[in-house]
Amino acid sequence: MTKPVIHRVTRLDLAVRPWRWAFAEERRSEIDAHFAALRVKTPALWNGRILLGRNRQFDGGCFRADYFETDFASFLAWRDWGFPDKDVFNGFGMGALRSSDRLFVLGEMGANTANAGRIYFPAGMSDPCDIRDGKLDLAIGIAREVGEETGLASHLYRANPCWYCVVAGPLIAIIQLLDVDMKGEALRARIARTLAGQAAPEFSAIHLVRSRADFTPAIPVYVTAFIDHVAAMAV
Repeated sequence: MTKPVIHRVTRLDLAVRPWRWAFAEERRSEIDAHFAALRVKTPALWNGRILLGRNRQFDGGCFRADYFETDFASFLAWRDWGFPDKDVFNGFGMGALRSSDRLFVLGEMGANTANAGRIYFPAGMSDPCDIRDGKLDLAIGIAREVGEETGLASHLYRANPCWYCVVAGPLIAIIQLLDVDMKGEALRARIARTLAGQAAPEFSAIHLVRSRADFTPAIPVYVTAFIDHVAAMAV
């Protein structure tokens, strides 16, 4: 994967527009077969509607892009086949939970998910339900994912006004730093209790990360790049 480049911005302008994705239409039968094979291994996979991006642009303190709606099966095929359409990117929101003793809180994806074993911040595909007045509102989606995956309501953390857009080839992790007034071990224990009460939690375990010494190969490069960047900037 391309070495990540990080853009710190103060505004997102993510318009949602109808667009015909030729890849999804022209390879429909292959995509459907691929998704059917994935569901044999992971029956919980659901072919819902998601948003992908195009026409990305960093303009001063603003990140602009156009988003379009497609299905999850087409996204998985595009991802698994090496991102054949280079004009499209996956721009998704992540909530970087950080404890009062400056530990980052990451979750390990469970076996019932499409990214089983990967370790990263609460996140999710950009979702059509987060469209407001024709634009994608990532803050809404992040708050929802944090709540669903950790049980933390938005009043329990402070969201940094800046956004960190970590560009790694066809992936752009759009990360919001969320500070929690609770020490790392206590925060991990609280989230673990929430997971224990869920029938099918997305996270199977919670990990605390302070620095590079805590990195593992299961943590994606766009997450480690963000943690390094924040540490260097002493944000």
